[in-house]
Amino acid sequence: MRNRFDEQLRILNNELITMGALCEEAISSAVKLLVDNDIKMKENVLESDKQIDQKERDIETLCMKLLIQQQPVASDLRMISSALKMISDMERIGDQASDIAEIAEYATGCGMQSETHIADMARATIKMVTDSIESFVKKDTSLARTVIEHDDIVDNLFNKVKGELINSVQKKAVNAEALIDLLMIAKYFERIGDHAENVAEWVIYSITGKHAKDEI
Repeated sequence: MRNRFDEQLRILNNELITMGALCEEAISSAVKLLVDNDIKMKENVLESDKQIDQKERDIETLCMKLLIQQQPVASDLRMISSALKMISDMERIGDQASDIAEIAEYATGCGMQSETHIADMARATIKMVTDSIESFVKKDTSLARTVIEHDDIVDNLFNKVKGELINSVQKKAVNAEALIDLLMIAKYFERIGDHAENVAEWVIYSITGKHAKDEI
């Protein structure tokens, strides 16, 4: 019985890794669309988002089976409950990458994305998502804590982008509607950073049984 349970936990682990990789792919494609004006990337983002949604449903079903059909010990319960929390955040990451893609094709024409910190913000966000997934794969609480700390970097970059766009509006340098689109994109990146931070916090909980916020 335990051998079967351990095998299902291994499947759960692999499914989470796959879902995380899809999130990374969705964000990277959205960034290429925004920064390089690579229009064909939009379909990649939307397709990744669909796959992320399906993975969330598959993992939820697997977690329910593990809880109902097996007799998990405390460490198993932490893993399963953390998985349910993580997939919720990863699903939102997919949604927000999709939102960025929807707006980006209209915002690229103003040329302002190259004059702001949006590209830096995008790179910092991708790193947070990548490292949060890697911390789960490697069971690395130190890396997970680094992800949490990096959220401040993304927040600071968001404030810089906001300031840059406000200055442009005041100077009437470019189309105000395009600048609003870029501000929304920056906000979506900021939210993705928040979700990556949440994933890292649940990684720590799944390993230690303690919430990262309790350590502050």
